[in-house]
Amino acid sequence: MTVTALVTGATGYVGGRLVTRLLDEGFRVRVMARDPERLRDHPWITQVEVVRGDAEDPASLDVALQGIEVAYYMLHSLSEHRGFEVIEARMATAFGNAAKGAGVRRIVYLGGITPPNTALSTHLESRRTTGALLRASGVPTTELRAAVIIGSGSASFEMLRYLTERLPFMITPRWLNNRVQPIAIRDVLHYLVQAALEEGDEHRIGDIGGPDIMLYGDMMKRYAKVAGLRPRTILTVPVLTPRLSSHWVSLVTPVPRRLALPLVDSLVNEVVVSAELDARRFLPAPAEGLLNFEAAVRTALDRVRNQDVQTRWSSASVPGAPSAPLPTDPAWSGGTLYVDLRERRTTAPPDALWRVIEGIGGANGYYSALFLWEIRGFLDRLIGGVGLRRGRRDPERLYVGETVDFWRVERCDREQLLRLRAEMWLPGLAWLELIVDRDDDGTTVYRQRATYRPIGLLGHIYWWAVVPFHAIVFGSMVRRIPAAAERAASADAGRT
Repeated sequence: MTVTALVTGATGYVGGRLVTRLLDEGFRVRVMARDPERLRDHPWITQVEVVRGDAEDPASLDVALQGIEVAYYMLHSLSEHRGFEVIEARMATAFGNAAKGAGVRRIVYLGGITPPNTALSTHLESRRTTGALLRASGVPTTELRAAVIIGSGSASFEMLRYLTERLPFMITPRWLNNRVQPIAIRDVLHYLVQAALEEGDEHRIGDIGGPDIMLYGDMMKRYAKVAGLRPRTILTVPVLTPRLSSHWVSLVTPVPRRLALPLVDSLVNEVVVSAELDARRFLPAPAEGLLNFEAAVRTALDRVRNQDVQTRWSSASVPGAPSAPLPTDPAWSGGTLYVDLRERRTTAPPDALWRVIEGIGGANGYYSALFLWEIRGFLDRLIGGVGLRRGRRDPERLYVGETVDFWRVERCDREQLLRLRAEMWLPGLAWLELIVDRDDDGTTVYRQRATYRPIGLLGHIYWWAVVPFHAIVFGSMVRRIPAAAERAASADAGRT
């Protein structure tokens, strides 16, 4: 039997990935958004029904919930302003009442782990209140509660990533000595789907977490090991309040303070699955088992490092990879990505431009500052790298997987795109894309994109150290490659 589900919060991290997972499982999906225009770039947009709705507008809720069996409540204000908890309570009450009136079979809500008999932060208290208000509607409600979600793009994971990668030595607040039980986004989505399949009219509250319990500080150290960083030194001090800590996080990382504050607030308490509330009491765990911390981090980092360029730039879906970044994720997710983008119009036809692009490297060179390329190759050999000595197999044709000097061909779409991945020594990962395109009037356009993902503090230092040379190297390339194509086209015309 096909289940019809409504997903709210689809512009958020978990909600957007949940839609993909539900579609894969055969659900009929309706998505509610205050501004449907914000959903247009999601890869699943043509497979769902989109309705305009606001959790504070009962009339729009009535329309959105009509004919729905399972309603996912994924709405949080994530605000640092006073009074946000009143807004969240009003939204939850209105949603529960509308769901009751529409005959919804079950509400599924994703909140945060709230330790019992403990003073909670305002944000965690609001999460707990939201669950209680949804249950008060009379609609059977499943409240799943998670701590840190591990997946590229998750705000809590991005905070962990940036802090660990950018700071080899850290003076940190005492909440880093609190215990935490992270969970992979893959497993969060599994539990959310299973909750929709529950029968019966009971309310359920279940904590969800991965198999590892650790201190937050140890989580940073273990992240560093998986990411291939040097061991991190962490010194905790008792003077940093959550509010001061959130300022510190927003200063050191790109995570906005409005997100950093509720994240830090939640870590002031230990967030560990309670044995009495473990969701596995009523929901099956994944058949292949829960991902441990290292596996969850490795999954997120491997997807970013190996496929981030394709995933984020092509706006393609990411089937089976909920931990990878989506094109619609915030700009600060997925780790820092430096880009040098240049383009130039040319009178050369696309085939002539492509011939020059495909012939790059080896004896043909890179159409710019040869001495700088030779110096870079020499330095690479000096530290044990491959340098420029590999050359290229064929002076004219390239194939995916073969080498060009200190690059490897990662993608080669004839007369469209050549993507080279750097294999010289770098404190990071680098790609060079050479693109053939056309503008609106049919004129050929050459686009050139150098992308670099730093690893650790040294990676950032390296990028900014070489930025002054980009104008020479990449600036020459964007001028000379089209010029070479125009000469080749002229020569072709002369022969005919």
